[in-house]
Amino acid sequence: MSVSDIDSLIQYLSKLPGLGPRSARRAALYLISNREKLMEPLGAAMASAAENVKNCSRCSNLDTNDPCHICIDPRRDVSVICVVESVADLWALERTASFKGTYHILGGILSPLDGVGPEDLNIRDLIGRAAKENVKEIILATSATVDGKTTAHYITDRLKDCGVKVSELAHGIPVGGELDYLDDGTLSAALKERRST
Repeated sequence: MSVSDIDSLIQYLSKLPGLGPRSARRAALYLISNREKLMEPLGAAMASAAENVKNCSRCSNLDTNDPCHICIDPRRDVSVICVVESVADLWALERTASFKGTYHILGGILSPLDGVGPEDLNIRDLIGRAAKENVKEIILATSATVDGKTTAHYITDRLKDCGVKVSELAHGIPVGGELDYLDDGTLSAALKERRST
């Protein structure tokens, strides 16, 4: 491996969340020192994921299958959809093992300051699912930020004519909090204590 290859590895590692230049250098050294046990299998796993992982055409989850394993699981209650901002939020809720319905990933939240409008999010497909599928309840699990609440309000307005119950996460989600950073107990309590909007 040439010096430029090492520099390139460090530069790519430093772009990962939580890794600055110093941490990236340490990670690169560790990977190179454990080339056969870690670096080569990691490279193969990354290449495989890059080739095979795709978004579910129904809920936008990441999986190697389309529809994803959650959407096709017969034990899931397809009449309840939990709306989240990102795959990270879906994973956070799945860690709790409290939710047995299906999901819908928006791909972000409304943010006029950042130029993100309704057309930039996966809202139209959600409305379509609510209208066409036998959906009884939609749980809005957006972040407790101003933009998250604005997104939830916008979706609630769009769902008024669909005849579905709309609820949102309740106790335990702090204002300004993001789902991916909350502990499992807080998320479980929030799911159980959800309320209608």
